[in-house]
Amino acid sequence: MNRINRLSQRLANQIAAGEVVERPASVIKELLENSLDADATRLDIDIEQGGVKLMRVKDDGAGIHKDDLALALSRHATSKIAELDDLENISSLGFRGEALASISSVSRLAMLSKAGSDSSAEGWKVESEGQDMQASLSPVAHPRGTSVEVRDLFFNTPARKKFLKTQKTEFSRIDEVVKRIALSRFDVQFTLQHNQRTIHKLLPAKTNQQRQRRVALVCGPAFMENSVYIDVEASDLRLWGWVSLPTFSRSQADLQYFYVNGRIIRDKLVTHAVKQAYRDVLFHGRHPAYVLYLELAPAGVDVNVHPTKHEVRFRDSRLVHDFLFSALHKALADMNPGDQLETPQHAATQAGYEQNSSATLSGQAGLGLAEPSGSSYGDRSRFVAANPVQDQVLALAKLHGDASEVPPLGYAIAQLHGIYILAQNAEGLIVVDMHAAHERITYERLKLACRKEELKMQPLLVPLSIAVSQSEADCAEAQQQALRGLGIELERVAEDSVVVRQIPAMLKDSDVEQMLRDVLSDVLEYGSSERIQAQQGELLATMACHGSVRANRHLTIPEMNALLRDMEETERSGQCNHGRPTWVYQSLDELDKLFLRGQ
Repeated sequence: MNRINRLSQRLANQIAAGEVVERPASVIKELLENSLDADATRLDIDIEQGGVKLMRVKDDGAGIHKDDLALALSRHATSKIAELDDLENISSLGFRGEALASISSVSRLAMLSKAGSDSSAEGWKVESEGQDMQASLSPVAHPRGTSVEVRDLFFNTPARKKFLKTQKTEFSRIDEVVKRIALSRFDVQFTLQHNQRTIHKLLPAKTNQQRQRRVALVCGPAFMENSVYIDVEASDLRLWGWVSLPTFSRSQADLQYFYVNGRIIRDKLVTHAVKQAYRDVLFHGRHPAYVLYLELAPAGVDVNVHPTKHEVRFRDSRLVHDFLFSALHKALADMNPGDQLETPQHAATQAGYEQNSSATLSGQAGLGLAEPSGSSYGDRSRFVAANPVQDQVLALAKLHGDASEVPPLGYAIAQLHGIYILAQNAEGLIVVDMHAAHERITYERLKLACRKEELKMQPLLVPLSIAVSQSEADCAEAQQQALRGLGIELERVAEDSVVVRQIPAMLKDSDVEQMLRDVLSDVLEYGSSERIQAQQGELLATMACHGSVRANRHLTIPEMNALLRDMEETERSGQCNHGRPTWVYQSLDELDKLFLRGQ
């Protein structure tokens, strides 16, 4: 058996690099976080050959004092914590003191810096060389701040270099890292270059409009056009940011950015809470898109659970989970057709609409239509008064009060193939899937009725004995009161066995054993469970589907308008119970483009 020996400094750093430096993008992440911790307001990133040849990050931060430069390249050297108690209140992005040492052990690293407190005109440059990684210090001209140059990544560890992908792939990962960090600090300017070509130049975003522009640049304009802004505070927690409409879903979970106190994370508790909030409105197999920021006291979250700091642990995980779920669930429920139509491309003023109406109708004079005598919504209806359907529209508009105050979904004008309702609002055309819309309305009413009557429980004629693990039995015993609130009454009868005596009445025909195992698994993992509500929802959704209007059923104009008004007042009316859209909108501008009008 080999004797125990102390590892050399270089080998110890290279082992640590295996955890911290996975690829060039990992280096950029560590360097950018160091710059932000130094209060930088401008970051310039220069990449060559996907980061393998060169990665340079320059900032205008506080800089590093001459006497600390060499020390900064050694392991476990940091200015961000000093004692154990500091780990309880970490407000910086980095704190382990391993990044620079790990990077320098697998590359040729040079760091140039000038501290803001240094009165001398020159800065200093430090490089690590030799088998023992001895740092050499030399004067250099440099403005206030720090520049880190990383060349020839993995030049001394060829086995690691073989695992790198193509230059294009490696740069795309660097690009994603820069985007993620740019969304965490709107007040900082980011410039990214690859092979002397500017890829991004994100200016500081101080106003809400500028922040939205940066989010649109990173996530795409379609995300901003199909998202809603939320800002919720409760129990010393704050959640703000943008969440997509359920109809703007993704086939992959690739447009999901979640930040905890400015640090981007991927956490299964967060993912579960978001998934539960979208459960009723998202199409099967699709993923929501969001850019969300959670703020809480640093003592309430432990960021020291993973070498790359991608994961965190919350002190009160159940509180955080329930807060995220309730905030997002309410935000999605409160979305109504009026909110969804108020996007930059749809939010036309009444004056703008009137001008567009006059221009559009005057261009139809050659088709034998009457010349327009005005530009209001009511006048527009009289242009084609020979059409009896338009007479109905005008009459219904007057019945609802001022004809200029048109509801978001407008007024019905026809039914198409017994499936779709065609409606006209102040700005364009609304097409409604009448079965899907009525299904959502019926479903929400059934859910409300169930909530008002509370959860009815059904005693089992023969109590069901279920063998579980000891941890599940402990959980069942400790959470008896909470489980009773879900409609499940059980009793622990042995170390690894429980007996179920009552279940929710609506689920009497379900697989009780599997349901209980899933509930206990959720409670163990997240501190709570939505399994009962999910199964009840599935049952109510089935009932709603069978109780809704079917295709090819003829509806009168008043019936169609009643359905439109119900949709405007019903939660989540933009999607049916299966996550499919219930209505789509085409503005007059979009319709004009289809027919090449004005070109």
